[in-house]
Amino acid sequence: MQKTIPSYDPNDTDAGLKILEDLTANAEQIQQQVLHEILSQNSGTEYLKAFLVDGRFSRQIFKNKVPVVNYEDIKPFIQRIADGQSPDVISSQPITELLTSSGTSEGQPKLMPSTAQELDRKTFFYNMLVPVMNKYVEGLDEGKGMYLLFIKPEIKTSSGLMARPVLTSYYKSQNFRNRPYNKYNIYTSPDDTILCLDSKQSMYCQLLCGLIQRHEVLRVGAVFASAFLRAVKFLEDHFKELCSDIRTGSVCDWITDSGCRKAVMAILKDPSPELADEIERECKGESWEGIVKRLWPRAKYVEVIVTGSMAQYIPTLEFYSGGLPLVSTMYASSECYFGINLNPNCDPSDVSYTLLPNMAYFEFLPVADKSHDEISGGSQCNGVENGDHNLESKDQIVDLVDVQIGQYYELVITTFTGLYRYRVGDILMVTGFHNKAPQFRFVQRRNVVLSIDTDKTSEEDLLKAVTQAKQLLQPSNLLLMEYTSYADTSSIPGHYVLFWELKPRYNDDPFELKTPTMEECCSEVEDCLDYVYRRCRNKDRSIGALEIRVVRMGTFDVLMDHCVSQGSSVNQYKTPRCVKSQGAIEILDTRVIGRFFSSRLPKWEPLGLDSN
Repeated sequence: MQKTIPSYDPNDTDAGLKILEDLTANAEQIQQQVLHEILSQNSGTEYLKAFLVDGRFSRQIFKNKVPVVNYEDIKPFIQRIADGQSPDVISSQPITELLTSSGTSEGQPKLMPSTAQELDRKTFFYNMLVPVMNKYVEGLDEGKGMYLLFIKPEIKTSSGLMARPVLTSYYKSQNFRNRPYNKYNIYTSPDDTILCLDSKQSMYCQLLCGLIQRHEVLRVGAVFASAFLRAVKFLEDHFKELCSDIRTGSVCDWITDSGCRKAVMAILKDPSPELADEIERECKGESWEGIVKRLWPRAKYVEVIVTGSMAQYIPTLEFYSGGLPLVSTMYASSECYFGINLNPNCDPSDVSYTLLPNMAYFEFLPVADKSHDEISGGSQCNGVENGDHNLESKDQIVDLVDVQIGQYYELVITTFTGLYRYRVGDILMVTGFHNKAPQFRFVQRRNVVLSIDTDKTSEEDLLKAVTQAKQLLQPSNLLLMEYTSYADTSSIPGHYVLFWELKPRYNDDPFELKTPTMEECCSEVEDCLDYVYRRCRNKDRSIGALEIRVVRMGTFDVLMDHCVSQGSSVNQYKTPRCVKSQGAIEILDTRVIGRFFSSRLPKWEPLGLDSN
């Protein structure tokens, strides 16, 4: 294992906390060491040789010569590896797999290189969560965690290299399956239920195991808030069947995965009519408010990511959780694992992540001075004004320890796996420091205006889809005058809502909304959105049918008046393509004259990632 990754026993809380203190106290030295290791290993790669003359390098040479890049800049190099070329295009270490990012490029998932040593780095990262939780929550060794974890299908590239989501990679790895015992690793879900590719069978079996062991559960959760809420909705739809299985000591016939059946039966063992009655009594109550606490009465918290686009689910989580704290422990992506929340008991709106300086080499592009509300969408009408958030000159890029409290930055990373000065696309705000390591609040993704689950729809994506769909209006002589959108998470699963203001082409034409036409417009928009959205709709069912709400003529004039009254400039106002303030949504909703939903699932099939 690389020397920047200390080894320790995850059960030794004091040792873990000391490692965290050492890492954060020596952040600058560790960052220099990380960059030196990366360049020492990879200066001979084709990519870096184009910038580092004769293989000579230093931090200053690196900053002066190696460009800051987006995915499109490095995509050809990664594609060559996917096609079977040697990894020394970008990495001196063997590329063991490609991680598929939820961000997309031209409708396909981004591919991120990974190595065996990077898996060890992720394992270290997960282990560092243990001492932090033990510090703040007592008695985690006295029970189990009911974590609902899932994998997604893998794709084989033309060279035979596997491409898969980062969590699928970790859950299928020996690091996860042969994980040593510690307080954080005892789950109610057997590995075979987590590794089942049928998401419905996996969900059912994991919930069944969690209910059987309900009095042993000390914490509940999933990776994302959206996934946990889907589990609650699934439980609401299937609790009678789950209770029947517990009552009879059998597993329903439609669970056909042999690994799942065997794993569940090892836990179910005998009929438990009293347990089934307890669960059914809670589920049949007048309200599902507090159902999580009622079903798992010993649970101490709900662990889910509730930052970024997941913040929209906080009110719904609070309704179901019965007052349990919402704990957001970590900040990570397909490209790299970044930081952990050193104060897990904080309010969800106050979550900040401390970046661990041994994960990668971190740099930061300053974002031009903006107010908090303008950048975060807290009360604004206009949403994102441009893709680059008015980024300052790249000459002003700063190192990890040089960021300023209260300033906004875009994260740039250099990894051990072949990404060099790569713009992740995340906008962060510095909230403070732990020792010498800065702490960041996640603000939003660059360019993203809509997100329900792992989907990330940009303003450009939305415009292309709407432009294509509005052509279906031509036979009806209706014109699309204006549109905007928002992510409606009031139901489970959430769904995209588009507000359309239509008018007849000619004044004498009748204003007639034909349901088949409008439903087909909904479907056309979905067909035009990217691979991840369509997979979430079609395969994962984690996003509901897209909805178009037609509003009365003149509605967008009223919306403009509202935005101007909130501080927008009349001269610079442009129609927001995504509204986030509740006031703006209420203005639109009170003027709706027709609601239409997509009547079919969007076109989707697993994509091959080869170059053919």
